[in-house]
Amino acid sequence: MKESESDTQSTEPEVTANQPENTEASAEKNAAETASETAKEPTLEEQLAAAKEEAAAARERHLRAVADMENFRKRTIREKEELRSYASSRVIEDLLPVYDNLGLGVMAAKAPNADLKTLLGGIEMVVTQFKSALEGNGLKQIDPTGAAFDPNLHEALSQQPSDEVPEGQVINVIRVGYSLNGRLLRPASVVVSGGPAKAETAGQAADKAAAEG
Repeated sequence: MKESESDTQSTEPEVTANQPENTEASAEKNAAETASETAKEPTLEEQLAAAKEEAAAARERHLRAVADMENFRKRTIREKEELRSYASSRVIEDLLPVYDNLGLGVMAAKAPNADLKTLLGGIEMVVTQFKSALEGNGLKQIDPTGAAFDPNLHEALSQQPSDEVPEGQVINVIRVGYSLNGRLLRPASVVVSGGPAKAETAGQAADKAAAEG
């Protein structure tokens, strides 16, 4: 019985002696973790410096984008001016042969004993060449002879009764019209049929006779 008590007394001091060591180790560990977390978190100065650096980078990107947009605007304006300046170059290039042939026709007309029939044939050829050059550049003639009147393409100068041409159709074309690539340049000037003339009533005839008398 005494030996048991002795054994118990010998073991108790060992347990009591280990407790302070475990507590100190745990405190040191917690202190180390806290110090590590504190070291990882940036200071206010570091945060301010990072914010300034980010703002400077954003401003630089903004200025670069503004400069690119300004360069694009200037380039677009320059291209439009060049297009406007040289848009008619193709038409002029196609019309130069017509101009040359007109000059040759004038020289032929001034020659002694110039043949009128030959000159007329030459002028007709130049007119055909001129028409082909214009059509090659998108010009289309509007000649509505015998067609129905279209206010989108035709301009009615007058209306005349007709027993042969139905009402609303074109009787005569005073001046042909033109469109360029589907866009109206000049409407055709026309005379439109009003249909057969209506017979005068007896009252209208009497009023007309009285007016003439």
